Amino acid sequence: MRTMNWRERISIGPDVCKGRACVAGTRILVSVVLDNLAAGLDWEDIRHSYPPLTEEDIRACIAYAADLAHEEVMLLSDLAPA
Repeated sequence: MRTMNWRERISIGPDVCKGRACVAGTRILVSVVLDNLAAGLDWEDIRHSYPPLTEEDIRACIAYAADLAHEEVMLLSDLAPA
């Protein structure tokens, strides 16, 4: 299984979207794509709402999030309610 190289499709720069990660060549934030997926929208619904997006762009957003998840370690005690 080949790992998606999200760096080819996700851009982060201080002059675009205030430095937040977005799909390259657009102002569509990665967080917006992920929020839509988390809300249960399917890929076709998201692509309908954001016509510039391709299936590969959505996969890149997921791969970007997966990489971020690998970077942060949270202790279970940090997740317990206060």
